[in-house]
Amino acid sequence: MLTGRKQPDMRFDYLRIVGLALLFFVPFLGAVHLFDWNEVHVAECTREMLVTGNFFCPQLNFQLYWETPPLFLWFQAISMKIFGIGEFAARFPNAICGLVTMLVVYRIGYRLHDRGFGWLWVLAWLGSLLPHLYFRSGIVDPWYNLLIFISLYSFIEFRWLFFTRFEGRNFWHRYRYLILGGGVLGLAVLTKGPIAYLIILLTLLAYFARYGFRNKGFMKHLAYYTAAAVAVSLVWYGVEMALHGSSFVQAFLTHQFQLFFADDEGGSGFFGFHVLVLLLGCFPISAFALANLWGDHQSQDEMLESDPLASCKRSDMATWMQFLFWVVLVVFSLMRTKMAHLSSLAYFPLTYLGTLTIWRALRWKVQPRIVGYVLPALGILIGVAGMALPLIGQNIQWLKPLVAGNSFAEARLAIEMDWYWWQGLPGFALVLTTIVAWRYWQRNKAWRAAQTIFTGGAIFVAFTLVFIIGNIEKYTQYSTIEFYESKAGENCSIQPVGFKSYAHLFYSQMCPSKLKQSIGSDSILVHTPAGKKIYFVAKLSDVKHLSGLSNCKELFRKDGLVYYEKVLDAGK
Repeated sequence: MLTGRKQPDMRFDYLRIVGLALLFFVPFLGAVHLFDWNEVHVAECTREMLVTGNFFCPQLNFQLYWETPPLFLWFQAISMKIFGIGEFAARFPNAICGLVTMLVVYRIGYRLHDRGFGWLWVLAWLGSLLPHLYFRSGIVDPWYNLLIFISLYSFIEFRWLFFTRFEGRNFWHRYRYLILGGGVLGLAVLTKGPIAYLIILLTLLAYFARYGFRNKGFMKHLAYYTAAAVAVSLVWYGVEMALHGSSFVQAFLTHQFQLFFADDEGGSGFFGFHVLVLLLGCFPISAFALANLWGDHQSQDEMLESDPLASCKRSDMATWMQFLFWVVLVVFSLMRTKMAHLSSLAYFPLTYLGTLTIWRALRWKVQPRIVGYVLPALGILIGVAGMALPLIGQNIQWLKPLVAGNSFAEARLAIEMDWYWWQGLPGFALVLTTIVAWRYWQRNKAWRAAQTIFTGGAIFVAFTLVFIIGNIEKYTQYSTIEFYESKAGENCSIQPVGFKSYAHLFYSQMCPSKLKQSIGSDSILVHTPAGKKIYFVAKLSDVKHLSGLSNCKELFRKDGLVYYEKVLDAGK
């Protein structure tokens, strides 16, 4: 049991964390294609940077693309320079982010609590479902979230320093955490956009409001913090505004507005969508966090046995994390666009608050009853669902009534697939470890419970990806990606009809061309050099959009999609 009473050499702990990150986050990163469209559109922007040599202005389909600032693209570009353009290189930066995240939370947990808390927080990230999965993806959010969290924690550290050891120091020693934190926030803005500042600002204001807007020096510190963030973000935004004028700002503001009020093509859902995502997707740490989502739950023994300053910092950190969690949940629940990764910043406060529950159970035998109910219920539910996947795959006809009348979905379900009983073993492992962990928890053995359930969660994610994700890809996109790959190097253009996609650009290795096309509901206008082929890919339900296009022949139909070819002769 790790109680933190000894002072071991932290270097060995860091090495163990690096080993765990490399073991769980790196293998099989390139085993399946990038998923369209959240992974692919980022990788395509990076690929176009490498093709054009323009690393300052992101492009998509070789047109200026304002929705994605360049910082993460630069990380991917370095990775693709080392490993080549492909799936592994696109996902590798987030594997490194996973490593850095676990080192950061270990260090913070060790400083605020003890070594045991640091390790529990690391295991919470490693053994919780979506937090683990996102470090094996190629999306922007893991680095974006990490930078926001580091920035906020730097502000928190500054405030603690301000109230304890502020006098008698030079300007840099007094304000370094504030300035560095603001700079890191500027990097977050350069990763995904100005909504990073909005989230931080709302969290700071919520905390400020808790004290009746009477917190000493708060507005002055916020101004310094903001100035540092603006200064760093202007390294890119300022230059772009100078080069492209106000249209640049308008494009970004329009995009942020659409996130709140428009039904984005990526998905929509009900108001409580993110509640379910965080509850189920962040299992098992979500089961432990429920007890700490509001209020100060320090026991009398904890306050009496702890150093007063350390106890105040822990209480304050819990308050900050609670505010961050609720700000993220409320803001993204209000958005009409509902995609699971939007609320992923909540993983930081959720894992901290869940770890706090386990740590208090370990140190002071404080065990909230809710954990004893929610932990087995969610673990068995998710594990049984994992066990059921191969059974459903072997009896796919069970799902056909759910998609009756949808020709595309029916064709997808008709894809022949091999499913085996052993593909459900990760789900069985999760059920087993959940039951064992629950028994340990009921017997006041919190450390063994945490070890068991986080091991089960890590195994479940890792082996589900190995055993099942390939089959999932075959149902969703595999044959389409194969077609795109077959056209790599050919002097052609590919145009999806009726659905949003970027995979055709990435996997056909599209290069700049004079092709300009506009696709509407009634017509397709194409202007392209004579002799060049254009391939159209349409869902069965969208074939009507191609009916008026002359000299266009159908090549084949496969898995719910129809593939067309058009060759423009001279003079046409």
